[in-house]
Amino acid sequence: MSDITHWFYSPGRMVVSRMQCGWVHWWRSLPWILPAIALWFLLSSRIVAAADAPAMASSPLAQCLYVSSYHAGYEWNDGIEAGLARSLEGHCELQRFYMDTKRDTRQEQGEQKALEAKALIDRTRPDIVIAADDNVSRYLVSRYFRDADIPFVFCGVNWTVQEYGYPYRNVTGMIEVAPIRPTLKVIQSVVRATSRGVYLSSDVFTEHKDFERYQRIFAAANIRLEGVFVSTLEDWRAAYLAAQGADFVILGNNAGINDWDPGMAGEHALRHAEAFSVTNYDWMMPYAMFAMTKLPEEQGEWAGQVALAILDGTPPLDIPIVANRRWGLYANPELLTRAGIKLPDYLMHKSVKVSPP
Repeated sequence: MSDITHWFYSPGRMVVSRMQCGWVHWWRSLPWILPAIALWFLLSSRIVAAADAPAMASSPLAQCLYVSSYHAGYEWNDGIEAGLARSLEGHCELQRFYMDTKRDTRQEQGEQKALEAKALIDRTRPDIVIAADDNVSRYLVSRYFRDADIPFVFCGVNWTVQEYGYPYRNVTGMIEVAPIRPTLKVIQSVVRATSRGVYLSSDVFTEHKDFERYQRIFAAANIRLEGVFVSTLEDWRAAYLAAQGADFVILGNNAGINDWDPGMAGEHALRHAEAFSVTNYDWMMPYAMFAMTKLPEEQGEWAGQVALAILDGTPPLDIPIVANRRWGLYANPELLTRAGIKLPDYLMHKSVKVSPP
């Protein structure tokens, strides 16, 4: 069964993997299921047609442009890009443009890079554009390419597309959601008293957006979640130490802390870890005890498959916007031992083991 079939053949599942985790969650909303089934048939027919078509070695490759909100070398971006490249290999000549708005968070940076990307699109006229993460949608697509002739596939947009007014006639994509409720269940299974937690992250737009969703869901469980957003490693270390007085700590992204030093952060975590700490980012695992992570490769692979379907003639508006479905599990035994915290056996068994740097 192909990856794209796996995503849409069972639209009710949220899984780490069938082999890796037995957690199954059936969606309660039939309107969510039906578009996913329709999209599975749509993309499956594209795959079958491609397999049956005769080889045309002389046919020119489509021109595809990948526009990233962030920079090469940032783990999330690199994962999306790797998944996208795998899906498009042999079908597309892939050009790349990076807006670099994670290291430079100023609005002026986003606006200027969007103008540069627009100029590149106007000059090269790609067959399709893949737009990764929120700032491409905020500064580029929604401002300059609403209902334009060039099709766009977005991915990595956090939680909702309401701000950007999607879908457009020429745009579809995959939103990025974190496994907040499953993470909350893990916290409650490990920590007996869960009345107050700290969300510690870099001071960037998407992390504030994530925190608001966490705070709302945790409040419904009568848990007060405090957000702490920092821009330097020194401030992160101070906030990490102060957070040990809470019942638990959620570590958000470190991207946007430009002086980040993995060795110093890891040493600090190993020395001071007391409260149960969790994260949704695998690269934050050296500093956290447990993670249920989003998979950037899923975003890129899906965006590539959808891009190929559009290049084969499917209108973007006929492809429903969906959310990611797959999670990874990680545990840091050294930090858990340091804090005297024990994960449930089934979680420890199914988790990839990570150590501090």
